[in-house]
Amino acid sequence: MLKHESVFYFNQPIELELGGQLPGFQLKYVTLGKLNATRDNVVWVCHALTGNADVTTWWGDLFHAESPVNTLEHFIVCANMLGSCYGSTGPLSINSDNGKVYYHDFPVVTNRDVVRAFDLLRKALGIQSVHTLIGGSLGGQQALEWTITEPDLFEHVILLATNAQHSPWGIAFNEAQRMAIAADPTWQNKDVTAGHEGLKAARAIGMLSYRSYETFAVTQADKNAETTDNYRASTYQIYQGEKLARRFNAFSYWALSKMMDSHNVSRGRGGIEEILKQIKSKTLVVGIESDILFPINEQILLAENIPHAELEIIQSLYGHDGFLTEVKKLQHIFRKFYQSAAVSF
Repeated sequence: MLKHESVFYFNQPIELELGGQLPGFQLKYVTLGKLNATRDNVVWVCHALTGNADVTTWWGDLFHAESPVNTLEHFIVCANMLGSCYGSTGPLSINSDNGKVYYHDFPVVTNRDVVRAFDLLRKALGIQSVHTLIGGSLGGQQALEWTITEPDLFEHVILLATNAQHSPWGIAFNEAQRMAIAADPTWQNKDVTAGHEGLKAARAIGMLSYRSYETFAVTQADKNAETTDNYRASTYQIYQGEKLARRFNAFSYWALSKMMDSHNVSRGRGGIEEILKQIKSKTLVVGIESDILFPINEQILLAENIPHAELEIIQSLYGHDGFLTEVKKLQHIFRKFYQSAAVSF
């Protein structure tokens, strides 16, 4: 597999949607495979909240040799979004205007800002068209935004477990997580470890929205009726919090959860249904039946209003995280989608 990691530098000020600016930015990105002679085999992937640019580390099984999208035939691109901590400009970056790390002063960045940065990278790579744009959850919100802002760029779009506007329910979950971070006495420090313990608690809260009642009932139930402490569900939550805190930071978690909250494709444009009807790409919308964070009524809204969109619902024990875990089902759905779109891939 041909794999290339690089960093795209944009050295001009970029005005942000909700005010303020970045004096410039960088995007870490990874490409897999090779761009063909006609440059029409590009598959662009938008990662989720705590993902990174290397899809092989979190979604690699989706792109193996026998998959409908694979590294033998296709040129797969994934860039780490602004605000994250895996090589792109974020809260722990240095503000070139004053030479200081942003920390709490990192400006509010929206999905539209992220998409604008992605598009600048796309142009720098000389990509004039994208065969398929794929995104799930927060990445799905960005994929939806991008196909709205550049309606002629994408031939196919695959939107997984995402929505047109983030819900009050989703915003409430994110606010609860930010409250956990803010309750950490270290959160006010200008230090890379600020909010470290709060981040652990935030992730534990988040896990309740990523999974479901049934997930915990099946995977975390105690087998011994005499257990009165150190329950499997308790230790699992602690484990998940500690695992994230080892690889992420509270500043990026805060910034990206705010990014998700502000998602609304109708802002400044008109009604949601009206905006969705302007999408030109052949679109596949995938929902997870057990998803309580992005429930299937949100994917139904997308599919009913995007012209000629197809809707697939996956049965999964794993709730929202099903869009990451149900790889075999996704491969089947992708293959069916391309066949129905009369695509020889």
